[in-house]
Amino acid sequence: MELALKNPIAPTTRSILKPKPKVKSLRVFNLKCISSLSSADVAAAVVVERPWKTSDARLVLEDGSVWRAKSFGARGTQVGEVVFNTSLTGYQEILTDPSYAGQFVLMTNPHIGNTGVNFDDEESRQCFLAGLVIRSLSISTSNWRCTKELGDYLLERNIMGIYDVDTRAITRRLRQDGSLVGVLTTEESKTDEELLKMSRSWDIVGIDLISGVSCTAPYEWADKTDPEWDFNCEGRGKIYHVIAYDFGIKNNILRRLASYGCKITVVPSNWPASETLKMKPDGVLFSNGPGDPSAVPYAVETVKELLGKVPVFGICMGHQLLGQALGGRTFKMKFGHHGGNHPVRNLLANRVEISAQNHNYAVDPASLPEGVEVTHVNLNDGSCAGLAFPALNVMSLQYHPEASPGPHDSDSGNKSPFILLVPYSISCLSMHNIKLLLTIYFRRIHGVNEESKTKGLSRNVCDCRRRD
Repeated sequence: MELALKNPIAPTTRSILKPKPKVKSLRVFNLKCISSLSSADVAAAVVVERPWKTSDARLVLEDGSVWRAKSFGARGTQVGEVVFNTSLTGYQEILTDPSYAGQFVLMTNPHIGNTGVNFDDEESRQCFLAGLVIRSLSISTSNWRCTKELGDYLLERNIMGIYDVDTRAITRRLRQDGSLVGVLTTEESKTDEELLKMSRSWDIVGIDLISGVSCTAPYEWADKTDPEWDFNCEGRGKIYHVIAYDFGIKNNILRRLASYGCKITVVPSNWPASETLKMKPDGVLFSNGPGDPSAVPYAVETVKELLGKVPVFGICMGHQLLGQALGGRTFKMKFGHHGGNHPVRNLLANRVEISAQNHNYAVDPASLPEGVEVTHVNLNDGSCAGLAFPALNVMSLQYHPEASPGPHDSDSGNKSPFILLVPYSISCLSMHNIKLLLTIYFRRIHGVNEESKTKGLSRNVCDCRRRD
């Protein structure tokens, strides 16, 4: 009120406001509170927690940035490579995808946990990722299949998680600087400098992560896709025997093969090629898996020993191993492809498929020998998303045609390359090459004639080498 009188204001206003009377003296009071609390009351008062959770975790990246967050799931300290995933749904399939071994998965979708978890959506026997980074953890679950909350699920599997962190800012940093190694901790005793030193002393490149996620002994797989979720399966007259090398294979890859009439034997990643040939399979599948393909030379040698002796098909890591076995090179991408919304151009069918992807490495098409065809191209960066070598009955895809989670563009019934390029290629050992199979495939795609097929196979595709 005194400020109002000192400022130049309208006379009418000044007449309404009255000055505050001056205080002649100031009285000082000393208050002393005495309470007789028992020892039990004091102990109870000490353990009372705040009604809200406070930041109790840190994510320290190798670039020196420190991100405070709130923890859920397991506690402790963990190191790994931070990658971002753009999928809107399917976080449980992502958690149980063995290809994420050694990595912190940051979900760009801000709301995670609202559907809880259930055991039907798991892609492997356990969670292999290093940790989960999300923006908002749902305080409740609402799904008719939910059997457990996400936090309890991670705690049981000893997986760390953090939330209330700026995932958008971290994602932009990863896109700008590339994938970064980070340390996640809930231990206050560790300083930021110690955590930074840990992040800079660890590297995922050159580490064999496949041996830690593969099975240890062969086994038969018979489970098919649940009829409730099987939207386009047709019975097959012949049963194909497929040997599937487990480099970190997902359950739904095996389910889709079983649904299309395949008898499947899963073998460990170090299973000798000679033992595979003794089993006389109709075809061999090299599965997805985590890490650097150059770190597993034993797997590349196995692929080389099988080339030309049996039809082979590769997915993700299997695609990269085939690229190396054929004489090509692989390279580490800036931040990789992780998500269920990646557009891929299918050069064989002359159409675009939205695909599910999860990989940090790619095949350099310029390094592939003559005769190897690039069949699919990622439209985001032009990288190689599929290849074929007709002379040796070889086909592969960089992405996940079984799409769990993700769209089903590559598993869409009779026109599906997953159906035609896997079970049908398994039966083409007696063919001179895969060109006959590709002819069948083109005839089943509407609007594609023989002339466009020839152009598609001989086209000099765009340069798919690394572009930062």
